Amino acid sequence: MSAGDGLEYIGASRIEGPIVAVEGVREVGFDELVEIKDPSGRRRLGRVLEVSRENAVVQVLEGTEGLCGATLHARFLGESLRIPVGEEMLGRVFDGLGRPADGGPAPFSGDRRDVNGAPINPVARRYPREFIQTGISAIDGMNSLVRGQKLPVFSGNGLPHDRVAAQLARQAKLPGEDGRFCVVFAAMGVKRDVADYFRRDFAESGALSRTAMFLSLADAPGVERLLTPRAALTLAEHLAFDLGRHVLVILTDMTNYCESLREVGTARGEIPGRKGYPGYLYSDLASLYERAGRVDGSPGSITQSAILTMPSDDISHPVPDLTGYITEGQIVLDRELFQRGVYPPIAGLPSLSRLMKDGVGKGYTREDHPALASQLFACYAYVKRVRALADIIGEEELGALDRRYLEFGEALERRFLSQGEREDRPIGRTLDLGWEMLSLLPRDELRRVSSALLDGHYGRNPATLPDGGGDGAA
Repeated sequence: MSAGDGLEYIGASRIEGPIVAVEGVREVGFDELVEIKDPSGRRRLGRVLEVSRENAVVQVLEGTEGLCGATLHARFLGESLRIPVGEEMLGRVFDGLGRPADGGPAPFSGDRRDVNGAPINPVARRYPREFIQTGISAIDGMNSLVRGQKLPVFSGNGLPHDRVAAQLARQAKLPGEDGRFCVVFAAMGVKRDVADYFRRDFAESGALSRTAMFLSLADAPGVERLLTPRAALTLAEHLAFDLGRHVLVILTDMTNYCESLREVGTARGEIPGRKGYPGYLYSDLASLYERAGRVDGSPGSITQSAILTMPSDDISHPVPDLTGYITEGQIVLDRELFQRGVYPPIAGLPSLSRLMKDGVGKGYTREDHPALASQLFACYAYVKRVRALADIIGEEELGALDRRYLEFGEALERRFLSQGEREDRPIGRTLDLGWEMLSLLPRDELRRVSSALLDGHYGRNPATLPDGGGDGAA
């Protein structure tokens, strides 16, 4: 009888951390699922990480505590980890392995999918387009998110990335197509109080009805975090490419995921790379991020926002550094803005959406949107230079124009970037507010905007302007 038919092996040559080495195996494949039985009869799942001629290295997903090498029973199941997928999983809460965590029954779907997914043929990929409204002016106005994009959020310890993640899940929508939009939310290594905050917030706001949650808690075995984003993305692929839904996948915190990857690599005795992370960190992250996008033959899309914390706010740390190479921009949370009471503390200049140009403007948001965003960036960059000069010579020594720029910068941060945690601004209101900010500066300073747009928007009372509503009105 082959291993795939359920042949059971007794004994392990090594147990170290989450790793178990089983000798004398045959006909075992990489990533194959393994059932581990301890002396008490409890069964735990594992997966094959490495295979040689007669040895298999198994990663135990539920920890190795209490296992004894001499009495361990390992049965190789002949398939990789699969989870049920179906539209009925929206409105439900699952653990990191896709098992119900809300007291409800297991999904009734008979469709079970490999959590590793299937590679998307590059030729079949469609270019990301069309605007997703988040209701957050700093994103919608200056760093717009489009369908099929990968736009991560770079944060730091103590910054309100959990609140931003919850706000994204609550408010994100497709103007005019809300019925086809849904959210898949995966949290890895979060504390129990943070997980309770997400569950309570989604339930109270009604966002849970269109959301599937995968929660891997901090007290769960670390290796579970490696499968949590894969389980979430497997469901997202079914919703998007089989059912034609537009899915926003929020992954938090990817730094916890990478720490687990480093832990497993150390236990396997791998040669470490930068800061001890395995050398394949880039390709491993890419295997997750590249599962976002749009494909020919399906009207659906997967848009991804991965939230990660930068140790010591170091944007050159391997996790944000490699993430930036794979994704199409980043939203950066700024500690100085947060300390000054600005929420969300989204930094104006380090943040960037490389695909924004393909999802805004006439037919998507409003005709003035691209030029307005460009002008706001240019003016805010000059504000930074003026502030640096004021720190040296004093604000009272600045010229009249430079003082106008300082007033503009303060207003931009307090009225445009800053908004209430429950404030959901339509894109029309965001754009009108941007023009209100630019109207604080002399008209001849606005060189990135055409005369026609200035005639239509500069200096006008925002209350008299049409809301726009993000319906594509020019």
